[in-house]
This record gives sequence, structure tokens and C-alpha cells, in this order.
Amino acid sequence: MTTSTRFTGRTALVTGAGSGIGRGIALAFAAEGANVVVAGRRRDPLDETKALVEQAGAKALAVTADVTRADDLRALVQATVDHFGALDIAVNNAGVLEGGGLPVADVDEDAWRRMLDINVTGVLLALQAEVRQMRTQPGGGAIVNIASRIGVHGRIPGTTAYGATKAAVSILTRGAALDHIADGVRINAVSPGASATAMSLLPGETAAGRAERMKSAVPLGRVSTVEEVAAAVLYLSSDDAASVVGADLVVDGGSTA
Repeated sequence: MTTSTRFTGRTALVTGAGSGIGRGIALAFAAEGANVVVAGRRRDPLDETKALVEQAGAKALAVTADVTRADDLRALVQATVDHFGALDIAVNNAGVLEGGGLPVADVDEDAWRRMLDINVTGVLLALQAEVRQMRTQPGGGAIVNIASRIGVHGRIPGTTAYGATKAAVSILTRGAALDHIADGVRINAVSPGASATAMSLLPGETAAGRAERMKSAVPLGRVSTVEEVAAAVLYLSSDDAASVVGADLVVDGGSTA
């Protein structure tokens, strides 16, 4: 059962929605009345997210798509419009971190290219497909790209390559926001810090070990919850943020302060 009507009648698309932050964002939109389209490369996790969205009382659609393929993204947007009639909100969350812990000189070329393809090119291609639809609609739409606090202040050893791709997302967000605000499309970003997902765990680390490490690593003394990151995304997607354009909202417990 939904708990809010802030997004009732609107349709939100979330990429990388099979787990982690993407799943949390999808569930947050469901709780606030939106129709939710979940996208990702693997069907089983998407079906799990879709079922959870429906349990929350929202209508849902699951579509497999590879964000590195423009054809997949065009088909994803078309499926969204065919099913729900419009694309009001898009969250470009799909991303990977590979080669973590390695200095720049030792980053594997294949890992680098994969991060570029998914984290940067994937966002560009998604923006293109989403904006082309939204600018044809009365009222336009809102897009939120998921960047990273590492792209804002890359001071964690072994994450420079990943941070470079996320810094690119932040710059892409700002430029696209200015390019398309006249089309009625608001584009912003959220940059999470360490959050309660598998991506923030060190190799072999448990959630309890991470919690202990974060007591000194993060000024707030803990990781951000998935719900806290999702709340930032929903704010930027909402009418409350009608004059927010090209922002990068950092949710990191003070790590970049």
C-alpha cells in the first residue's frame, strides 16, 4: 500500500534496478504512488524488484536492457510509454566499480573500458532516449543521474578510475541540464557516498566490519542508508525541486565537506 500521493499518476523509470540503490529508489517511488519501470540486464533480479514494487501497491513493468546499447534504451523508453502512456521521471542508476583497490598504473584496460561504457556512455545514451521522449510531452520530465562522492572528491586510494567515470557523470549532468531545460526537462544528479550496499564492502568485509570502519571514515559515523539516497532522488524528481537544475546533491555523511 502506498504511503504518499506525491507521484500519483506519474511514471518513473529506474535503470540498474535489480538490487541495491536502484531497487531502493524503485521502492521509494512505489511508496509515493508512481508507476515504476525497472530496467537492468538480468531478468531474475528485475522480477524480484517488480514483485516488491507491486507488493507496495504500485503498478510495475520490468524490462531487460543493456545501457551500453542505444537500441535497448530506445526500446526501453518506448516500452514505458506503450505501457503507461508517458515517461515522467528517469533515474539513470546503472553503474559498475571494477578494479577497486588498484592504483592507476595497475588498472586493467578491460575494466576501465567497461566502467566507461556503463558509467559514462550508458548515462549519455539513456539521457538521449529519455530527453527525446520527455520533450514531446506536456510538462516535460525530470531526470536524475546517479554519480558518486568519489567523483566529487576522489581521495580514496584505489578508486581513481571509477571516480573519473563518475566525475564525468557529474559534468554530463550539468551540461545536459543547461542544454535541455528549455525543452521542459530538468536534469540533476545525486552523488552517494558509502551506502549500505554490497559495493561499499571491502573484499571479505562484513556489514559489521564496515560499520566499525565507518565510525572514523565518515564524519556522520556511519554509511548512508539506501532509503536516504532514494529520498534525495525523489526530492529532485518532485515538484518541490522545480527550480533545481544541474545540481549534484551529495549524500555522504559529510565526507566531502
